[in-house]
Amino acid sequence: MDDEAFVAYVGERLISLPAVQGVTLGGSRAEGTNRPDSDWDFSLYYRGGFEPATLRALGWPGEVTELGGWSAVTGGVFNGGAWLEVDGRRSDVHYRDLDVVDRVIAEASEGRFVIEPLWFHLAGIPSYLVLAELSTKRLLAGHVPEVTYPRALRERAPAVWRAQAEAELDYARRYHAAAGRLTQCLGLLARATACAAHAVLAARGRWVTNEKQLVARAGLGSVDRILGAATADPEVLRDVAERTHATCADAVRSAVTAGGQAEST
Repeated sequence: MDDEAFVAYVGERLISLPAVQGVTLGGSRAEGTNRPDSDWDFSLYYRGGFEPATLRALGWPGEVTELGGWSAVTGGVFNGGAWLEVDGRRSDVHYRDLDVVDRVIAEASEGRFVIEPLWFHLAGIPSYLVLAELSTKRLLAGHVPEVTYPRALRERAPAVWRAQAEAELDYARRYHAAAGRLTQCLGLLARATACAAHAVLAARGRWVTNEKQLVARAGLGSVDRILGAATADPEVLRDVAERTHATCADAVRSAVTAGGQAEST
């Protein structure tokens, strides 16, 4: 079947599952930035208790986790899903609990969020990722909440991310760089850069759904060249850390200033 028939088919099957109220297509396929080999990312939004066994019973080959299977945080936003092959296409299905989504939307409207650890993500994910997904999704079946970028979140989130970035940049310079611990130093610098990128995009009111293009979208791609010059020599590592810090600090400062000016006009 062609792509349109495929997404319609998946939407129809997922919306038929008990407790599911909405089904969306997300990621690069929804945003139009996909490559020919990109996966298909679907989310099912349920309320009142979803049974993964009902998804497993559809018979699509792959792995279906129980609720909470993808997160170390009880009640977190990333609470499981499935890696499947549907009609020969690699397809991910994400579970989204609408009770959790409603709570996160309310918290974000007040500028509050938490950062959850998640596989493959340097900085973890902000709980407001679920708003980002809703904002960039393509609705396939049923209904899901409509959202906009909360003003309070745009005002408060950059400071949270900036504080995290500053702390890790300082630790990398003071301790790991000074001791020539190359792996630990670069690890912290990379994580700090991801945090700074989150700060930049939050100040701009731009949604983030994952870290794949996070650094580039924040204008921090030059950090790649800075980190590429690193060696285990403490003097070189301190220089790399200081240059990374200056680049991240400048980017965050500029984004926050521009965001404040935009709000005042």
